[in-house]
Amino acid sequence: MKAGVVIPAAGKGQRMGGTVSKQFLDLCGEPVLIRTLRVFLEHSSIARIVLAVSSGQEDFVHNLLGQHNVLSDQVIVTVGGKERQDSVYHALKEVDQDWVLVHDAVRPFVTSEQISALLQAVRDGGAAILAVPVKDTIKEVTPEHIVANTPDRSRLWAVQTPQAFRCSLLVQAHEEGKRKGIVATDDAMLVEAMGVNVRVVKGDGRNLKLTTPEDMILAEAICKMRSHVYD
Repeated sequence: MKAGVVIPAAGKGQRMGGTVSKQFLDLCGEPVLIRTLRVFLEHSSIARIVLAVSSGQEDFVHNLLGQHNVLSDQVIVTVGGKERQDSVYHALKEVDQDWVLVHDAVRPFVTSEQISALLQAVRDGGAAILAVPVKDTIKEVTPEHIVANTPDRSRLWAVQTPQAFRCSLLVQAHEEGKRKGIVATDDAMLVEAMGVNVRVVKGDGRNLKLTTPEDMILAEAICKMRSHVYD
């Protein structure tokens, strides 16, 4: 089973602060994006990786890949869209494989084992996601900051990436979502809107999405811990 990977990497990362986009920040000596890429490049089931970057960043990203020895025929750099949803849809046009994984550029700690588990799960129904059970109590809050509801925590999972799909299904979901005006916070939401069951594969809390400066502090600790284990 061979799969393609779409990595939307056009985000500005405003919550991180500073002038450097978060996917290009240094993490233990390498940019976050490079660390993310390596996991997929080293997986035997990955045939193609499509990076969707901001307009005008194509040469910068190509140079970055060369500097860190990850230039490969497997990696295609394309221009993303205004929003993440647009970027993923544009990038899907470059995927030739029957199966596709969509992954956040700023989740560098996904593991090969998690990728394999997703690819196994997606065969059964055409859609599978990584997620972890929430540990905190979650409140639904009104615009006036009044608690409106407390959902049953036992049924709540925090969703991660990668998310895996039959490629034709995800393309159809994006096209239907655009036609209906659905603004999705992840790709699974578009597939769910079609009535398709999405299988959940249990992930790991260390598969962080690096969004804030505090996340980078934790990421440095995880990175150093892994380096120590592998050394």
